[in-house]
Amino acid sequence: MALHETRREAQEAFADLYAMPVTAEALPKNRMPDNSSDPRAIRTLIQDELELDGNAAQNLATFCTTWSDPEVHLLMDAGLSKNMIDKDEYPQTAEIESRCVQILSDLWHAPAGSNATGCSTTGSSEAAMLGGMALKWRWRERMRAAGKPTDRPNLVCGPVQVCWEKFARYFDIELRQIPLEPDATGLRPHQLREYVDENTIGVVAILGVTYTCDYEPVQAMADELDAIQADTGIDVPLHIDAASGGFVAPFVQPDLAWDFRVPRVVSINTSGHKYGMAPLGVGWVIWRSPEHLPDELVFKVSYLGGDMPTFALNFSRPGGSVIAQYYILLRLGRAGFRHVYEAAGATARALGEAISEMGPFTLLYDGEGGLPAVSWTLTDPENTPFTLYDLTERLRLRGWQVPSYPLPPAREETVIQRVLIRHGITPDKIALLTDDLDAAVKHLLAGPGRAATPRPSFHH
Repeated sequence: MALHETRREAQEAFADLYAMPVTAEALPKNRMPDNSSDPRAIRTLIQDELELDGNAAQNLATFCTTWSDPEVHLLMDAGLSKNMIDKDEYPQTAEIESRCVQILSDLWHAPAGSNATGCSTTGSSEAAMLGGMALKWRWRERMRAAGKPTDRPNLVCGPVQVCWEKFARYFDIELRQIPLEPDATGLRPHQLREYVDENTIGVVAILGVTYTCDYEPVQAMADELDAIQADTGIDVPLHIDAASGGFVAPFVQPDLAWDFRVPRVVSINTSGHKYGMAPLGVGWVIWRSPEHLPDELVFKVSYLGGDMPTFALNFSRPGGSVIAQYYILLRLGRAGFRHVYEAAGATARALGEAISEMGPFTLLYDGEGGLPAVSWTLTDPENTPFTLYDLTERLRLRGWQVPSYPLPPAREETVIQRVLIRHGITPDKIALLTDDLDAAVKHLLAGPGRAATPRPSFHH
């Protein structure tokens, strides 16, 4: 071996990652570099940049999973190259998806013999859009059969997540978003009659309102729709957006009727990567029976090696999140999910008690009856020398991400804060948050006053 080659190998063997040529300059941001670089150095430099992100474990704003078992990481890697849509090439991954659909159908009390159907998605937003599309197509079929126009569909809901606003805009549907009544944390059933008509494709009920974390009363909403049908003949189906509550209510409140036990419920969407504890990238939508999923929405694809039906909005996504979801369902079982969310609920209620005792706050949701979470507002915002936006910024100094935001119409004058208790948010962590929150309040009470221009914080 030549001497210069020996020296080069010796230099490479002992090269420090931070002494390589690629580290001598800032990483390229607008143009691909001309030459290749050591993969270890590039990974290290990118990892260094990612350290500037917030700590996911302190992000109390997001519903999404921020901690996973080591086994989940291994399964995600195994599914990295599997395209979830190509069911002919990856039949076992497709089988695992089907098993998850059946498990969720059973969990949500699909009627025996109904042949409940569904699929995985990239998240609850895509799942919600698929559910909404099915509502629109079935409504259009009914209107055409009755010889009526189909150019003015509407969807009735309360304070929904932004995905429903996207759905309405993208698919040309009037979104009839019912304003919140005073002291309400979601839609109230008696409000439906004013908004529902023959052009209503469906009503969306939220199991875990994004803003307040409370559950909307599904059974009472169904009863009101029954009464409307009895009075007017208008038959309006219910879709349940259980993006968060679909993996909580069955275990913590098993007797709560919100799912397919309610006959008017035709479809349910949920997010596997929220309280389903799967890593980011998976949601689910389930229909009570195949009749509620119009054939026109299902496409046959032959160029992947077989004649495969598909009804997702996308056409390429890795199967790892679906595989990981199956692992979590098997790993935890019903007892495990119940244990996790009973513990999370207890942590939320303890936080609620601490918040209520702290002084300037009034609880809006105390963690009882809905998601394991807490939301609150200032008791007397006009005479408090700081805003909740100020408090959010102060907590950021300690790494905590606690969102502040206004409620939806007609309660938008009320600004609230919210903390979500997910898997991995322990009582010890919440005790640390409580100490920092108390210190921040004392600092702001002693400070010069509220910020001149409050800056709303980002929230999911």
